[in-house]
Amino acid sequence: MRQWIHRLHRLEDGLLALLLATMIVLAGTQILLRNLFDSGFVWIDPLLRVMLLWLGLLGATVAARYNKHIRIDLLARRFKRNTDRLLQAVVGQVSAWTCLVIAWFGMDWIRLDYEDGISSMVGVPAWSLEIAVPLAFALIGFRYLLLSCTWARRYRLHRLVERRRAT
Repeated sequence: MRQWIHRLHRLEDGLLALLLATMIVLAGTQILLRNLFDSGFVWIDPLLRVMLLWLGLLGATVAARYNKHIRIDLLARRFKRNTDRLLQAVVGQVSAWTCLVIAWFGMDWIRLDYEDGISSMVGVPAWSLEIAVPLAFALIGFRYLLLSCTWARRYRLHRLVERRRAT
């Protein structure tokens, strides 16, 4: 299992690097073509928008991997460390299920685009460009489910240790 997770992490990191490098090359090429030759490729701008969507969502999955999403820590400082673990477990569950619901409805959106045969730029099926949304939210949701279980387990273990010390 750890080997598959490690492969997933490497795939995410590689895709992020590849997307960013490709975006830099394409944007730079478009800028040079426009400024030097007063022309450019019409497909680069829409492609860069789609690539930015993929880059942002892929970056969000990596942020979820390291639990580095933006959060408000006003309450965390007011509680003991173990209470904070319990709060993190609850917040993780809410985040996970919210992301999984978004992924579910995102797949419905993809299904509708597929059935309707909606195409995007230069005849590319729209669903193939939009599939990043449900995939990313599903991965983020599963990651937060795992993280919340880890926080709950740590909370529970700390409680067991406290009870044993008390007796």
